[in-house]
Amino acid sequence: MLDQAFVYLTPLYVFSLVFLGVFIAQIWLKISYARKWRSIGGAPAPLIASNAFTALPIFGKAGKAHLDNRLLEWFNQIVNRGTAESPNCVQLSLTGGTHYFITREPEHIKTMLTGKFADYGKGPEFHRIWSPFLGDSIFTTDHEQWAHSRSLIRPMFMKSRVSDLEIFEKWTGVMMSKFPGSGQTFDIMDLFYRMTLDVTTDFLLGNSIDSLNNPQAKFVEAFSHVQRMQMLFTVLAPVERLVPHASYYRGIKVIEDFIIPFIDRTLALPQWELNKLSSSEKEFSFLHALAGYTRDPKVIRDQVIAVLLAGRDTTAATLSWTIYEASRYPKVWAKLRQETLDVVGPHRMPTYEDLKNMKYLTHTINETLRLYPAVPYNVRFALTNTTLPGHAGQPDIAVVKGDGIIYSTLAMQRREDLYPPTSSEFADPAVFSPDRWDHWSPKAWQYVPFNGGPRICVGQNFALTEMSFVLVRMLQRYVGLEYRGNWSEQFHKAEIVGTPGQGVPIALYEGKA
Repeated sequence: MLDQAFVYLTPLYVFSLVFLGVFIAQIWLKISYARKWRSIGGAPAPLIASNAFTALPIFGKAGKAHLDNRLLEWFNQIVNRGTAESPNCVQLSLTGGTHYFITREPEHIKTMLTGKFADYGKGPEFHRIWSPFLGDSIFTTDHEQWAHSRSLIRPMFMKSRVSDLEIFEKWTGVMMSKFPGSGQTFDIMDLFYRMTLDVTTDFLLGNSIDSLNNPQAKFVEAFSHVQRMQMLFTVLAPVERLVPHASYYRGIKVIEDFIIPFIDRTLALPQWELNKLSSSEKEFSFLHALAGYTRDPKVIRDQVIAVLLAGRDTTAATLSWTIYEASRYPKVWAKLRQETLDVVGPHRMPTYEDLKNMKYLTHTINETLRLYPAVPYNVRFALTNTTLPGHAGQPDIAVVKGDGIIYSTLAMQRREDLYPPTSSEFADPAVFSPDRWDHWSPKAWQYVPFNGGPRICVGQNFALTEMSFVLVRMLQRYVGLEYRGNWSEQFHKAEIVGTPGQGVPIALYEGKA
């Protein structure tokens, strides 16, 4: 009898049963989602895909766009499928259940980061995808766990510590000693990444890995590869489990093999020695501070790797983009150099107050971050049933608990309609022009390079101070620079942080003050 039953289980029959089961499950998910959506009220964002057959090709194209370094192009093409009632936000669903919203709307970013901060967070799905790399750190958690992580990190970024510039002076000097002679070609981006790695490890661990003198190729390669894969997993979140993870986990092991010995040595210190170190500004590190709060090596590991990512890559990428853009505009470099000589002079080490008083330098960094926000893509998940603001004159958009909202500050900050008309007073928004900041300021939430609200970057002042310091030291020595690659072929490479995909090959020219 049983043998006869198996006769009917042909591949076509099995496929039909599976297909029917999936179809019924999707109908149930759609009905369940619609019931929750109606309970919220409001309007839907344009739905561009509602099932696996229409959504999978979109996610496939997103993954390919990421690998081809065309993610911004893909993002804008998707959002451009919006309607007059919702021109900058669309949604799609793979199963009919969880929906993903894709937006470049400032009011949506404002709502998630401030207005309804408690309604939106990283959520369990983001935590699952990111926790192998960043664990339970400030970047992957919500509510009390996030607040605790932030309280661990914040004291190390107080003004009294950031304004001590000796760490920047030390490693900027080492980096500049590696610059070749006047007029010789080299990739400054490579040196920026090595320098910021040395600054960050010195600050975090109390000992730099000295990558400027001894390039840590294995660690750096693993760190970059893990970020690349992490971004791919995030782009392909609904189907992330189908992507091979072996090289990702191998990369994480390389990172941990480097970090954990520092943690073990610190935790081996007796409490009296930690207390003694805490009274020394010079010897007390971020790692010592964490060990004073917790003896859990995983907690320390998670926070150290998270701050290492934020401290190294965002600063190095922004410096790289600044030099890339300045190399095309000699007048910008000349103006920066003149301000440097006026405020600091040709040789003196700048003070914290000097850096904060250099208006054109600030405008130049702001302009770089406008065109190239360090973290170009981000995501939040609805932690409860909630809404996003509707377009002008339209009802709010209903968002069901568990829905994901993917937003891009890169796409938003390049929206032409958010800027004044191009004129002699205001350059084309697509063009690098620090001078625009002399008589223009962006409207609230149309410029958010460091996020905003309670989750605003805790290391913002540290990063801005480091970038300013490095640029001033370069401007004191060099009268000009020249790009030595094909400037127009440069591309934006998104590996969590957006970086120049071709490096930044330049020549620097020394001159007398």
